[in-house]
Parts: sequence; structure tokens; C-alpha cells
Amino acid sequence: MAALSEKSQTAVSLALPSVLFLLLAGLLARETGLVGDTAAGAALDEPPIVLVTPREFSYRVSGEFFKGGYAVDGPMVSLHMDGPLAIMKYQVTAADYARCVGEGVCPPAEPEHPPADPERMPATGISYDDAQAYASWLSRRTGAVWVLPTDEQLAFAAGSRFPDDALGVDEDSDNPAVRWLADYYRETARKASRVPEPQPQGAFGESESGLADFAGNVWEWTTTCSRRVSLDRSGAVVNDASSCGIYIATGKHRAALSSFVRNPKGGGCAVGAPPDNVGFRLVKDTRWYAPLLQRLRAKGFSV
Repeated sequence: MAALSEKSQTAVSLALPSVLFLLLAGLLARETGLVGDTAAGAALDEPPIVLVTPREFSYRVSGEFFKGGYAVDGPMVSLHMDGPLAIMKYQVTAADYARCVGEGVCPPAEPEHPPADPERMPATGISYDDAQAYASWLSRRTGAVWVLPTDEQLAFAAGSRFPDDALGVDEDSDNPAVRWLADYYRETARKASRVPEPQPQGAFGESESGLADFAGNVWEWTTTCSRRVSLDRSGAVVNDASSCGIYIATGKHRAALSSFVRNPKGGGCAVGAPPDNVGFRLVKDTRWYAPLLQRLRAKGFSV
């Protein structure tokens, strides 16, 4: 057999780590009982989804940014999703979440406003930890892999409905009081004109992609960690600290919440004005190796 060319040898050497990882992961899954898990009960039908086609979009980076101790806008960047995104059209309903509770997997929700029609009303009073439990349960019951979205994925699906947290002032202004006042007025405006009670599916319309009810009065959990970035006068990063016990919930604005919080009005909002209600929707991970990654994570492996 002819010797491999230099180019072929390079390709093989680059592919080997990935192949070895998958082989080892597969063996580990078998040894730890990760392969062949089945859920009790009949399989559930998958919820309605929208498929968002790949495109480039503008995204204001999540996090609190400060220059000289005063709030400034996070950078606006251009992102490109390389593949389509399959995401639930509607937020998880109170009835669907109650099924998970009924099977003893999810903790009971603690909504401020109990749903009048659980089949058509979003589940609220849900913590990040609760939402993760539901994602694992739904994955087992449908045979697909469901995960919470990132803030970037919600921005991709929500399109023009996604909030821009910009202060709208010149961050290079010599008067820092201008930025302080802009931040104050923004937080004050977020507390005004609220309709606190969750509404039935479809009440808040759809985005360009067909995503329903985003930025209504239910904020949605993401896996994006809270972040605080300090800049010097030239704009260079002095300190960039992330807190992954605190996650971003996105709706009319972004809110940073501790993972165990179900009712943010009870003092659980880490930063800024609290959301009216907190619920969630999930992304369907269609990558062929997604089931393996999910099972490994469930066992505590960082992959």
C-alpha cells in the first residue's frame, strides 16, 4: 500500500482526537449505564417548533459593562448561525410542566398568578434548575434532545423582538452623570406599564421566524451566565467576571437571576428591574452526537 501523502497524514492526525474521544465516550457511556436508558410511560409527542434558517444577525453582547465605574453599552457584534435552529414555537405550558411534576421529576411551579387554562397558558414560577429538570425529562420522554437556549440563540430566533439594552448615550462623554441618569431612567421605565398576568398562547404575536410570545410578560431562562466587565478609559478590558450560578432570563429586557429563583419579585433578581414572570422554552439539539453529550453531562462530565 502506498504511503499516505503529507496532506493525508495531517488530515488523519487532526481527525484522530475526535474519533478517539467519541470511541472513549461511547465505551464510558456503556460502562456507566448511560446507553439504553428508557423512560417510564408512553412516549410523548414533540411540541410545536419553528426552524430558524441560518443567517447573520446583530447582537448586543450580554453583560454589565462599566467604564470608570459607570454603566456603558455592551458591544454590538455581528454573529452568524452556521446551521438551522429548532426551537419551541411557544413557551412550555403549565399543563406540560405539570406532567413532569406528576411523574415526580420536576419540582412544583410557584406561579404568582395561577393559570386559568393550563393547556394554553405558559408555565411560570419556574427556576433555572426546574427548567433543566424539565428538559431532561422531556428528552427521555420524546427520545430527542432538548436543552435551554443561550441568549444568542434567543436573539437569533426572536429577530426584531429581541431587546436592545443600549443606554443610548455617548459612553465617551466627559460627564459620567449623563450615563448614570440614562441607566436610572432605563430601569425606571422597565417598571412602568406592566400587565403582570400571563396570557394564553399567541397573545403577544410572533417574530419574523414564527417564534410566539417572546418579550411579552414572561421572561425566558437561558444558559448564558451573568457577566460583569470593567473597562478603562481607553475601552480596554480591566476585569471580566462571569457568575454561572446566576443566569440571564430574557424578555422585554435581560435580567440576571439566581438559578434557584422562581419568583424574582421576592428579591431574587441579581441586577436591575425584576421580570414580571419567569418561564422557558427549549431548543431541540439535532446534532447526531447530542444524546451522548447530554448523557455525559448528566453524569457530571464537562463536554
